[in-house]
Amino acid sequence: MNRTRTNDRSARTRNSSSASGRAGNRFGSSAPRRSGGPSRSGGDGRRPAALQGEFALPKTITPALPAVEGFADLDMPAALLAALGSQGVTVPFPIQAATLPNSLAGRDVLGRGRTGSGKTLAFGLALLARTAGQRAEARQPLGLILVPTRELAQQVTDALTPYARAVKLRLATVVGGMSIGRQVSALRGGAEVVVATPGRLKDLIDRGDCRLNQVSITVLDEADQMADMGFMPQVTALLDQVRPEGQRMLFSATLDRNVDLLVRRYLSDPVVHSVDPSAGAVTTMEHHVLHVHGADKHSATTEIAARDGRVIMFLDTKHAVDRLTEHLLNSGVRAAALHGGKSQPQRTRTLAQFKTGHVNVLVATNVAARGIHVDNLDLVVNVDPPTDHKDYLHRGGRTARAGESGSVVTLVTPNQRRGMTRLMTAAGIVPQTTQVRVGEEALRRITGAQAPSGIPVVITAPVSERPKKRGATSRGRRRPVSAARRASVRQPTVGAAA
Repeated sequence: MNRTRTNDRSARTRNSSSASGRAGNRFGSSAPRRSGGPSRSGGDGRRPAALQGEFALPKTITPALPAVEGFADLDMPAALLAALGSQGVTVPFPIQAATLPNSLAGRDVLGRGRTGSGKTLAFGLALLARTAGQRAEARQPLGLILVPTRELAQQVTDALTPYARAVKLRLATVVGGMSIGRQVSALRGGAEVVVATPGRLKDLIDRGDCRLNQVSITVLDEADQMADMGFMPQVTALLDQVRPEGQRMLFSATLDRNVDLLVRRYLSDPVVHSVDPSAGAVTTMEHHVLHVHGADKHSATTEIAARDGRVIMFLDTKHAVDRLTEHLLNSGVRAAALHGGKSQPQRTRTLAQFKTGHVNVLVATNVAARGIHVDNLDLVVNVDPPTDHKDYLHRGGRTARAGESGSVVTLVTPNQRRGMTRLMTAAGIVPQTTQVRVGEEALRRITGAQAPSGIPVVITAPVSERPKKRGATSRGRRRPVSAARRASVRQPTVGAAA
């Protein structure tokens, strides 16, 4: 990177120091008070009010490199190209084709694309390619990916691990709600790339277990959600610690004025690429608003859950999620709950059960609205309508991913109709509105609803075979390890790629 860019960034940081204080109050003052690991990265408290409206995108001064048609046209290590082929990734998505030539050249990037559009590989391949061949010192990563939630952190790690392994880079996942000791060990052992939520990363820095002064490539994924969750002061404090001349990439499904501060302060002459409008509406996604009577809502929800195939159902509160999950299990529906009150091992196990089909219905709060990818998920149901149009878009984004089709259904009682109309207008969506009653053909046609079996079910953890011991039988006096403890130890905290 050239000297001018370094000086520009340093001057911009100095000049905006007073603005940073004001921005911290503006973005963080109304955020819910956080204490402890789990709530930092996936709680269910009400968000501070977001600044509405789209900001004016920065103008690129240096012309962007043209998009490519295939990965082979990119200047990437041969090992990465081979890994893409072995993973069956042959043709880049539009956001990858457009941004990778520029990010591989070291340019800052501002990318907008709806959920499921391929953003993870768009920034991940560039970061790995530009870091390949380097080795991190203990506690000093070379690349950083900041994400808002634990689930998204784990998904990014899972997506990038095969490619990191191909170029012999080590990944560490740093999130709240998991063993901080294991994360400290990973950082001490040297991790070239850290995928982190802001709260836990700050904790590790405060403890002296991580330093960001060697980070030359920084990615902010879903930056708008970090702002909405009140993380802006933490995010800016972290960005101020990375190398000022380094590369920055900001990717998000929506770019509103909450992200404007980050763009103006930390991106230098960025290449701007927008795959989709900020509303993020997907043409392969159907939107249905089902008007139901209050007395019918509970039964309609149950019949939708009993459909053939998987479904995610969103509700507002942890208590409501637990209550519906218990009812569905008693009705014969294989359901599981996901919310911020669950431990991270519980959340990880529940997601695995849903993805493998061990559970058919995932009942969740907004903690599941981003960072969850499930193949062939064709239905999302808002049992409780969201209060914010961005929440609606991101909840719905769990279906119709990567070119597939899907439906988003929202159950609306008479007193919620006016608010839902305003929300849809803000989201830029014209839904199909239908009056439905339990047992009617319209409900079956739109959602696949059917009567549940009524035979209660119990969801148990899948049984895994214990590995056979090699060699002679151990004769040492060891304390038996409980099954619960073994399950806890097996939960993936750090994704290592060696």
